[in-house]
Amino acid sequence: MVDPLLAFPDVERLIVDFLGDRPELTGVTVDNVPPDGFDGTQRVVLVSRVGGAWVDDLHLDNPLVELEVYGPDKTTAHTDSLGMRAALLRLRGTTHGTATVTDVVEADGVRWLPDYNRLDANRYLTTVRLSLTPVQTG
Repeated sequence: MVDPLLAFPDVERLIVDFLGDRPELTGVTVDNVPPDGFDGTQRVVLVSRVGGAWVDDLHLDNPLVELEVYGPDKTTAHTDSLGMRAALLRLRGTTHGTATVTDVVEADGVRWLPDYNRLDANRYLTTVRLSLTPVQTG
């Protein structure tokens, strides 16, 4: 018997959609691409899958995702980072589109990381590993 095709979830879109509706991030743009005119001083969360792998035996996708949080000053960027961090942990046990999020684990918590391409930027970086069970289609 042939296994049914797997519909791998778009983890970037899943996180963008989830965080975009969170009250902790009111006034913050959340996307996987910078907004027009972005210079690093706007309140923005950029979401990027940077690795991870499919674990066949467990039927799990384990994406590694970086979240860059920018703000007009260091304090605002840090506050938004903490709000994003708290909101992101609420993904556990939820289903979004083609995936159920079974776990969210910080691989590297909120840390200051200057953006050398945008000299006026204030940026914090967080890296998380998610465990996703994709919905099977067939």
